[in-house]
Amino acid sequence: MVTQTHAAASSALSPEDRQKVQELRGLFAGAPDTAKTALEDVIGEAVPDESAAEGSVAPVVSAGRIGLRQGKVSELTFIAPLSPDGAKRLRAALNLLHGNAHAADRVGTVHDMRFAFLDNDTKLLFATAYDGDWDNYIDDFATKIPAYMDLLFSAIPEWPGIRDPSVKDVIAKYQIQVDAWYVANPGLTVAETRRLERVGKALDEFLDKVS
Repeated sequence: MVTQTHAAASSALSPEDRQKVQELRGLFAGAPDTAKTALEDVIGEAVPDESAAEGSVAPVVSAGRIGLRQGKVSELTFIAPLSPDGAKRLRAALNLLHGNAHAADRVGTVHDMRFAFLDNDTKLLFATAYDGDWDNYIDDFATKIPAYMDLLFSAIPEWPGIRDPSVKDVIAKYQIQVDAWYVANPGLTVAETRRLERVGKALDEFLDKVS
C-alpha cells in the first residue's frame, strides 16, 4: 500500500514522471517486498528539491553520434568480438603497460579507460569517459596516440586502423547506448581538474609554511 507520504511525493512529480511511476509500480507488483519498499523510497527522493539551484544537475544529452554526455563529460562503452588470438595478444600488451594505459594522457581529454575480457576471452568490453563530443574524441586518438590504438584494438577482427575513416563505423557498430550514467563532476574537464589539483597543492604548501 502506498503511504500518504509516498502519495504526496508522487503528486509533486511532473505528469510525465507520474506516468513513469505508475508504470514502475505495475512492473514491481510481483517483485519482492524489499524491492517495493525501495521503489517507494526512490520515488520519494525523486521529488524536485525547490531549494536546489535551478540547473544544478547537468542534464544527460547525446555525446554526438552515439553515447551520452553530462555537462562537459561524455561516455563511450562498447563490446566487440575478438579474433581467436586477440585476447592473448591484447592481454600481453596491457601487461607490458602494467595495466595502465597512461599514453591516454597525451590526448588530454580522457578521464578513465577500462578493458575487460568477456565470454572466455572471446569479447572485449571497453569503457571510457572523456571531455567533449564523440567525433572529436576519436579524432584525437587518431592524431595523438595512433600506434597505441592500433596495438590494442587490432585484436578486433574488423579493426581497420585508427587513421582509416571507416574506424568510426566499426566503433559505432559495437558501441552500446547505455540507459543511465552518473558523473560526480560534470562541469569539470580533465584540464580543469588538473588545474584545481595544482592550485590546491600550492595552497596546501603555502598554508604549511605559514602555520
